[in-house]
Amino acid sequence: MSLKTLSTNKSFGGVQGVYSHSSAETGTDMTFAVFVPDHQDGTKLPVLWYLSGLTCTHANVMDKGEYRRMAAELGLIVICPDTSPRGDDVPNDDSYDMGQGAGFYVDATEQPWAANFRMRSYIERELPEIIAREFPADMDRQGIFGHSMGGHGALTIALRNPERFKSVSAFAPIASPLHCPWGHKALGGYLGSDQASWRKYDACALIDDGARVNDILVDQGTADQFLEEQLKPQLLVEACDRAAIPLTLNMREGYDHSYFTISTFMDDHLRWHAARL
Repeated sequence: MSLKTLSTNKSFGGVQGVYSHSSAETGTDMTFAVFVPDHQDGTKLPVLWYLSGLTCTHANVMDKGEYRRMAAELGLIVICPDTSPRGDDVPNDDSYDMGQGAGFYVDATEQPWAANFRMRSYIERELPEIIAREFPADMDRQGIFGHSMGGHGALTIALRNPERFKSVSAFAPIASPLHCPWGHKALGGYLGSDQASWRKYDACALIDDGARVNDILVDQGTADQFLEEQLKPQLLVEACDRAAIPLTLNMREGYDHSYFTISTFMDDHLRWHAARL
């Protein structure tokens, strides 16, 4: 499986690269970004995955997330995958919250999505193998975080793989797709009408079903336009309380759903992960 380098730029002493490869999971070419800090030859660095939200690609956080200065200081590799398969032959939807750009980090079972929309397996299995082979990554020290749909992805992936991910955090995550319109549309479309099959893609349901992580950090803006209808962080608070999972939920007064918020609190999240990795 050959890796193609699309671009590299020096930044804060390290290298910000963008790469592509042919994915066996999605049946498409996939693009992702990796920042590697300056390091001594032979050194293996901890790995932090960032999963983006609806409509985003690898480039949104790379261009607007402002993570490189702190990642370089802390010695963290930061990996930014795309949010879905893409291409002229890949199924799509006219709306922004379904189809290309809206993979929801699931393995779809329904047509026409099942052949390509396998973002769970891509993030959990295929891309980590490439990272381990091609980059100076210590795969025994991995953390994961994300925003909105990507926050949902980070929480659910960490809860399903606690032996792999030693830290997890999120910006404005979709706390429970079982209880919001975005979740009902996407999970219903990708997985079908049986909501029992949705539970492995819902952080609150996974916790109620026995999944555990050591602790969770969430930053949520009080001026987020999606807060009440779609994100519902209180459901995550209640699930963590029931399971005795330590949750730090920072309600940030006046902040919204944008990358202005993410970039403001990015350093806090990088420090959180570095302390655990």
